[in-house]
Amino acid sequence: MYEVIDDLTRWLAAGQADIALATVLTTWGSAPRRAGAKMAFTAGGAALSGSVSGGCVEGAVIAAGEETLADGRPRRLRFGVADETAWGVGLACGGTIEVFVERLDRATYAAARRWLDAGASGALLTVVAGPEVLLGRKAIVEDGQVIAGSLGAALGEMLPVAVPPEPQLLAAAGGVELFVDPIHPAPALFLIGGAHIAVALARLAAVVGYRVVVIDPRRAFGSAERFPDVDHIDHRWPDKALADLRPGASAAVVTLSHDPKIDDPALRAALAGDAFYIGALGSRKTHAARRDRLVAAGLSEAQLARIHAPVGLDLGAQTPEEIALAIMAEVVKAWHNR
Repeated sequence: MYEVIDDLTRWLAAGQADIALATVLTTWGSAPRRAGAKMAFTAGGAALSGSVSGGCVEGAVIAAGEETLADGRPRRLRFGVADETAWGVGLACGGTIEVFVERLDRATYAAARRWLDAGASGALLTVVAGPEVLLGRKAIVEDGQVIAGSLGAALGEMLPVAVPPEPQLLAAAGGVELFVDPIHPAPALFLIGGAHIAVALARLAAVVGYRVVVIDPRRAFGSAERFPDVDHIDHRWPDKALADLRPGASAAVVTLSHDPKIDDPALRAALAGDAFYIGALGSRKTHAARRDRLVAAGLSEAQLARIHAPVGLDLGAQTPEEIALAIMAEVVKAWHNR
């Protein structure tokens, strides 16, 4: 949902009335996008956001979306190597995908937007097979309770016992098939120190879909001019800021200031939490000295083992942009391997 939600919000604010949404339901073989991938587009394809196949079947999906916008009926499409249509649009890599195309349920997605902004977790349920009267209806579910959507009381026994961790199809009562799309806050990247590498890393993290928080008590470094598009800038000392912001299991923390007075307290605060990734800029010699200081401060070997240092994958990076790429690559790897 993250890949299209910002564009949807902007289109709705601009008064767009006809918006189609396509969602990958299932994939087999070497299909380029995973279940849950989304593409949104306006009537006539004037505006487009996201992707369902990396370009292979988008044209056919948009054509189906035009029909859906015209008659209001959702469509379930299947493309694969045995399907002449799929070959015609370019899915010749051996993969098969199913895509559900519908008119955007504006009320449900407005609720999902508010929910994401609040950092809530749960699932978006969509009826993708079953009685036509229910097809395309939705519900946002949190802790087994429906908090928004168009299914209402019709959900009944269709509600899954537990929300799966990944998007998937689930069979429900009455011949209904639900697509369950878990909703979680976007992963966050906390950058400690607004140095030149942080500027490049903040831009890259935003492109990848991370919320970005910059923490630096030095206002000249952590300024809005240097970081115009990040989600939050905090000028408190990192240990105080992290204690309040409490980065959780969906957060990465990277120290970049090269100043022990800033980086060491940030690492101690981060290691007290459950961030999925903690990294520290510096050479092996710098990190060895850092380890000695942190051991003297009472940290255990198990805690120190969580620190990725030198930070980033070994790409032979030299420029700030290349170093940022190496760091972001390691963060993304850690996120998917968690």
